[in-house]
Amino acid sequence: MLDIVQCKHYIMGMAATPEKKVKDKVVAILKKHGVYYFFPATYGRGRSGVPDIICCVSGHFLGIECKAGKAVPTRLQERELHTIRMAGGSAFVIREEEIPLLEEIMVDYIREKSLTRVKAQNHAR
Repeated sequence: MLDIVQCKHYIMGMAATPEKKVKDKVVAILKKHGVYYFFPATYGRGRSGVPDIICCVSGHFLGIECKAGKAVPTRLQERELHTIRMAGGSAFVIREEEIPLLEEIMVDYIREKSLTRVKAQNHAR
């Protein structure tokens, strides 16, 4: 039985690439946790190598580069991931077998934000 994403691709005549499947799973987790995200489109005017998905998780900037199989990030992608980290954000490459880790990462970011908020409220008293 086809899921909704597969049906959409079938109807539109597009086959889901292995990387697209990883992106779809990442997006499902981001949506589940109410994370703001977007897919940057450079169209030749923006920066090359920007991660596939840009997010804001509980006020924290996050760049996610999705890869399928044994694919590795390009030098430009590695540079952009490093630049994000140097600016104080988080950035990483995720593969299909690492998707469960993304769930843990989202929970940790949300929990950390909640703990920070509680500490600030307690300090204000």
